[in-house]
Amino acid sequence: MKKICVWLLFFAAMSATFAQDEAASAQDIADLAYAMNTMFMVLAGVLVMFMQAGFALLEAGLHSAKNVVNIFMKNYADFAVAGLAFWAVGFTFMYGGGFALSGYTNDSVPVAADFFFQMVFAGTAATIVSGAVGGRMKFSAYLIFSIVMTGLIYPYLGQWTWGGGWLSERGFVDFAGSTIVHAVGGFAALGGVLAVGPRIGRYTENRINVMPGHNMSLAGLGVFILWLGWFGFNPGSQLAIASVDDATAVANIFLTTNLAASAGAIVALLISWAQFSKPDFSMTLNGTLAGLVGITAGTANVSPVSSVIIGAIAGVIVVFGIQLLDNARIDDPVGAITVHGICGVWGTLAVGIFSPDANIVTQAIGTFAISGVAF
Repeated sequence: MKKICVWLLFFAAMSATFAQDEAASAQDIADLAYAMNTMFMVLAGVLVMFMQAGFALLEAGLHSAKNVVNIFMKNYADFAVAGLAFWAVGFTFMYGGGFALSGYTNDSVPVAADFFFQMVFAGTAATIVSGAVGGRMKFSAYLIFSIVMTGLIYPYLGQWTWGGGWLSERGFVDFAGSTIVHAVGGFAALGGVLAVGPRIGRYTENRINVMPGHNMSLAGLGVFILWLGWFGFNPGSQLAIASVDDATAVANIFLTTNLAASAGAIVALLISWAQFSKPDFSMTLNGTLAGLVGITAGTANVSPVSSVIIGAIAGVIVVFGIQLLDNARIDDPVGAITVHGICGVWGTLAVGIFSPDANIVTQAIGTFAISGVAF
């Protein structure tokens, strides 16, 4: 009997130990997932931040040499302004909580990591405008615009979907921001361009005068950086990577993002080659960006084949869209209105065409409402 009691006590002690080890192991796994998700989001945010350098180089290269310092100053200022305005007002406006993140919680990652990733998106929405109005807008006026965009306009419109607002309730899908980031920036740029007018000498009575960028090497390097940064922009919007499902989704998003960019570049290259008897470098660059913008809304919801189609159509849109705006005497030196605005709308509508998870009518309501208010 005594031996039986000893064995029972032994098994009870072992069971308790195994239970403690199992609980500790589960906690360790949860802690590791938390750390991996945090690192993933922070690194994705760093890649999106690096896109500011890409925008600065692209815009500077496509403008005249005298505007280079002004372009770079606006891009630097955008990021600095977003860091404060989105922290003080915008993040709370978009996601709730109290002043400067107080009262906001996130169980998946630290609040600071969540904020940083969302803040670099706000900076991107603002900097889209800088190239479109380059050479025609006082720096002081642009600073005011940047504060309003990152602190109020972008957060207000983003709340409609990403903050649980009325479009989210209707099932509107914009995974990484074809409309919420890019069309907002693109149609804000249209409003700015119409307000300040064309560059002096750009249009005469019966003529459109060519004003080529002063350094296409800068522009090309800028688009390479933007292409790289998009691998933070789109995959990072999965917001997690520590599970099999999340890791698989992130890998697929990398694939669809790259396919759309490649398709947009090749189609724009071929169309410009057919039109001008040689491939046009600036159109090819904008075709790449058009494909990236076009796939951003549906990158997690469409197949690789669909992503190629979306990117290819965006490549067509950007070539003819830039020419159409020029014929309408709307002076956009970098093509931001077409690349980010029109292709952002196309990409958001495309989710309703190519994904069973979205409704085309809801997609149209959402993208036109957000774009219209941004304008």
